[in-house]
Amino acid sequence: MATILNIETSTKNCSVSIAKDGVQLCLVEENEESFAHGEKLNQFIEWCLDGAEIKLKDLDAICVSKGPGSYTGLRIGVSSAKGFAYGLDLPLLAINSLQILAESQINQGYDLIIPMIDARRMEVYTAQYDNFGKQLIDTEAKIIDETSFKELQGKKIVFVGDGAEKCEETLRHLDATFVQIFPSAKYMCQLAENKFNQNLVEDVAYFEPYYLKDFVAGKKKSE
Repeated sequence: MATILNIETSTKNCSVSIAKDGVQLCLVEENEESFAHGEKLNQFIEWCLDGAEIKLKDLDAICVSKGPGSYTGLRIGVSSAKGFAYGLDLPLLAINSLQILAESQINQGYDLIIPMIDARRMEVYTAQYDNFGKQLIDTEAKIIDETSFKELQGKKIVFVGDGAEKCEETLRHLDATFVQIFPSAKYMCQLAENKFNQNLVEDVAYFEPYYLKDFVAGKKKSE
């Protein structure tokens, strides 16, 4: 049993929760287009600690969403998590951001849970999970078209994430539900507790985000 600070910054949602024994004590989050994670994350952590009525010294571990997702968001979240873990001498835990999305839909009677994180245009980061949250297909970057997931016709599917809505029209040939939400630290609580109990910790010195794809900087517009 543990008190864990959870940090999720893989999309435009900057999200922080604190949980004790897998039960959420407090959640602070906000999503906005400007990706102001660098300005807000530490403030959100302070608010979350206050809301949970605990101090940093009361924490047993730090858990962070490792990606895939936004290069900038992941870099900020992981850097902060590593800083807290190192400074407080606490174990660092990490969870795939697609698993965090899948956690929001488990035990709801679906044959497949397919999380999708927007990777621009018609590309998404995705994987497949069963109704209990067990991963069935490895994480991948996938371009969505009319032939995508045709092998899954006849199955009851939920697509979940900030990449789900843009794919709904293209995937109308499937018996599927589309849930447009962001990964959130509220879905990390039990996952982090499980990791802690199994001692599945990361090496703070060498841990890096799971970007999946190389970062490509956008070109500046000519003045």
